[in-house]
This record gives sequence, C-alpha cells and structure tokens, in this order.
Amino acid sequence: MDFEAIKKSSALHPKPAGLTLQYGTAGFRTKAERLDHVMFRMGFLAVLRSRATASTIGVMVTASHNPEEDNGVKLIDPHGEMLHPSWEEYATQLANAEEQELQKVMTEICQKEEVNLHKDALVFIGRDTRPSSKKLSQSVIDGISVLGGQYHDYGLVTTPQLHYVVFCQNTQGQYGKATLEGYYQKLSKAFVELIKQANSPSSGDSQRHLKIDCANGIGALKLMEMQHYFPKEVQIHLYNDGTKEKLNHLCGADYVKVHQTSPGGLDMKPNERCCSLDGDADRIVYYYKDTADHFHLIDGDKIATLICIFLKELLVKVEQALKMAVVQTAYANGSSTRYLEETMKVPVHCVKTGVKHLHHKAQEFDVGVYFEANGHGTVLFSKAAEIKIRHLAKEEKDDERREAAKMLENMMDLINQTVGDAISDMLVIEAILALKGLTVQQWDAIYTDLPNRLLKVQVADRQVIGTTDAERRVVAPPGLQEKIDALVQKYKSSRAFVRPSGTEDIVRIYAEADKQENADALAHEVSLAVYHLAGGVGAPPQP
Repeated sequence: MDFEAIKKSSALHPKPAGLTLQYGTAGFRTKAERLDHVMFRMGFLAVLRSRATASTIGVMVTASHNPEEDNGVKLIDPHGEMLHPSWEEYATQLANAEEQELQKVMTEICQKEEVNLHKDALVFIGRDTRPSSKKLSQSVIDGISVLGGQYHDYGLVTTPQLHYVVFCQNTQGQYGKATLEGYYQKLSKAFVELIKQANSPSSGDSQRHLKIDCANGIGALKLMEMQHYFPKEVQIHLYNDGTKEKLNHLCGADYVKVHQTSPGGLDMKPNERCCSLDGDADRIVYYYKDTADHFHLIDGDKIATLICIFLKELLVKVEQALKMAVVQTAYANGSSTRYLEETMKVPVHCVKTGVKHLHHKAQEFDVGVYFEANGHGTVLFSKAAEIKIRHLAKEEKDDERREAAKMLENMMDLINQTVGDAISDMLVIEAILALKGLTVQQWDAIYTDLPNRLLKVQVADRQVIGTTDAERRVVAPPGLQEKIDALVQKYKSSRAFVRPSGTEDIVRIYAEADKQENADALAHEVSLAVYHLAGGVGAPPQP
C-alpha cells in the first residue's frame, strides 16, 4: 500500500476531533456533515474486503428512515447480505482511528485477514436521494481509488437494489443480471406470470388500485422507472414522491408504524388499500381506514402471515417434503405467533432483534420467512428447495402439481432473497391478494392483534441489563425479571420484556395484554421497575 498517497488523500477528508462512531446493524448513521472521513475510509474497507473475499462488495450511502439532515453508510457482502460481524469491528476501528493511526489499523486488518494487496478489487456504489449523498459517495470513490480498486457507481438506487446487483455479480449472473434493468425485468416477469392466474373479476376493478406513500425518497423514482413494466390492471398511485416535501418528514413506513396513523400528503378514503415505504425502500407497511374512520395498520407480522398462508397451500399441493418456518423477534405480536403455530401449524422461531439474526436463522430451512414488525423482511429458499421446485415446474406430469410448482417458481423470482425489499414485497403482497381474491379488510381479519405499548426509560448505563432467551427474559440486574413476572400475572393474555438499546443509554419496554388500558398499565409498571432496579435517570416515568 502506498501510505504516502493514503496520507495525502486522507488529509483532504479529515476526521473531526473527538468523534467516535459505532458500526451497528444499520452501518454508520449520524449528521451528514460528520461523515466525510467515514465515507472515505469505508472506500478503503470495501477494497480490502473485496480483495479478502475475491468478490465484488457493495457500499450504500443512506440513512434509511432517519431525518433528511442525517446520512450513513453500510457495506454489502458478496451474497448481498450484511457485512460480516468481524468486519463491522474493523469498520468501527477505521472510522475512529486518528490520522497517525490509520496506517497501523489498515496494516493490522490486512495481516489478520491475509489480504492479498495485488488482487483486483471491485466495489459497487449506490446512494439515496438526500442532498448530502452525492458528495459523500464521491468520498467513498476517493477511498477506493487511492487503494487502486475499481468501482461501478450505480448512482440513485434503493438499498435492496444494490444488494441485488452485488449478489447477481458474484453469482456470475445466476441470480439475475447485475443491472437495474435486469432487476425490473426479473421481478415484473414473475409478477405478470403470477397475476395471469388471478381470475377474480368479481372482486372488481378497485381491488388493483394501490396508493403508495414513498416517504419523499428513492422509492418514488424507482417505482416510476418500473411502472411501464407492470400489467395495465395494476394501478399504482404515488404520493410523497420527493418533489415537494422533505425525506421521511411526517411520512414513510417508520412514521406510520410508530404513530399508528396515515402519512401526510396522502388522502385516504374508506377501505382503500394503501402502503408506505421507508426512505431507502427496504421496509413496507400496509394500512386502510374503515367506514367509521378508524385507522388499521397491517405490519410485518401480518405480511409474514399472508405470505405463509399462500406458500403453505402451494407446498402442500406440490407434495414435497420441504420444511417451512417463520422467524420472528420478541416484538412480534402474540396473536401472530399463536395463529402461525396453532392454526397454520407452521413452526415459529424467535431470535434476537436485528435483521442479521433473522436472516441467519431463516437460512436453516427449505423455506424461511422472516419479517420484523416494522415491515422489513423477505423469504429465503434453500438451494435444494430451489432445484426441486424448478424441476417440478418443468417436468411434473400432474397438472395441479406442476401449476403449483410454477407459482412457487415465480414467487422465488419475485422475492428479493438478499434482503427486505419494499418494492419486491409489495409486488408479492399484491399478487397474493389478487390470486386469493382478498380485500385488505379480509387480510386484516385473519387474526386480531393484541393491544400493545412500547416505552423507553433513560438509564445511567444500558449495560446493566443482561438478557437471555432471544431477549425475552433478563438475567441482570437481580430481581428485575421476578418483578416483571409478577406484573405480567396481573393481566390477561399478557407478556412484557425489556432490552437495552443497541446505540444509546435507554431501555426499551414492550408490553401486550387483552385490552389497551391493560397493555398501557403493564408497560408503565414495568418501566417503573426498570427505573428503580436498573439505574433510571431523571424523573420517574409518568403514566
């Protein structure tokens, strides 16, 4: 490595004094003006990772559902998955190194990972629509270039599109063409094939109308590009398309989920089907208003359930011994877990919060469905399942089995298996609703969510909380779990858990019960227990 050139170039991207950042599940995220040096150094890291894996690596410049002033960056590994945890550690070290330590940190990474510095390196770059993103992605390019890496800048893309093209590139095109055109063609072809089977004129024309809140983000641009690939029966109407308002401001999937209300900029009429994407289009939630003007949210749990019902019917028809399971976190509504296990007879596994834990667990099954309640999720098919399904779709003599296998094949092609993808998930949902002739109300009525409440308590040190059993129980501080157990006993159909935030000194509390007032009371009582037993700061929580 030419450390003279690195030093010279690095001086143009200086690190603000005293700033330390942590690479978490969502990569780095903070105010945009603090990120120039981080972007430059992530260009380095991407080149080293590319050389270490002899593969193409992705760098996405986005802060997802954060406010427009923020920005962030995440790296994408060879199979389109999130960066390996050991390299997350290197990312943190590189971002926080003072100028004079840079050489040492980079040399250590190269030694530990046995990086061959003479190998070619290729990095794919993408960015969202934030005003700061173009300049910051140029800093990434500066970092790549100074280490002699090659790059391809895809410009404005959704986060899942960059994951997709990275995987396509590293499978030599087996997963698809590593272009946006290839993405649009693969998804729309599968969608059109599925929709062909939907013969429900009875459900009326209005069924195919969908209003989409694009969070004033990248999703709007990409849906506009994709629109002419859709069959004419599918009428999508885009709102919050970024032409007037700020990114994520009073709109987007996160806003709708947290505030349980419709976004600004979208006029909802009773029983209209609506959905919201988030700022980088990797999450989606659906919702509608009933005739009494009540808002109904359809979150990730209900999306997973709909997909499960559909896939299970097809798997039964093809009569293959393929194992399907659903992966959830402790935040999944208890009603969804009960419905899946008891009514659907589908195994449900609970893992720690964070997409990487869900994705990892879902890989253990022939068909692994995972969604977080916030609307981030996808379906993974094992290699063996894929081979079996594609073979049956081609060779099976029995008409019903062959048709079911063909539908499964199209679902496999429509789902972006690298990561949660709002556009792909939306098309999957629209296809299933059309094929089953379901209205949004009928979908919502599959089961009734238990009322729940999320709270947070500020503490002096979040590390005093230790958890076990996929974060559903605490092992420290002493006495807290016993107190929670006693409180839960007071209410019907109730449960509660607490977990430390991954990024700040707060403890998050989740409670659910048979009635909203009981969920609220339980959450409040648990928050008081946390405040008294885990070192709460400031005034005690008020009901």
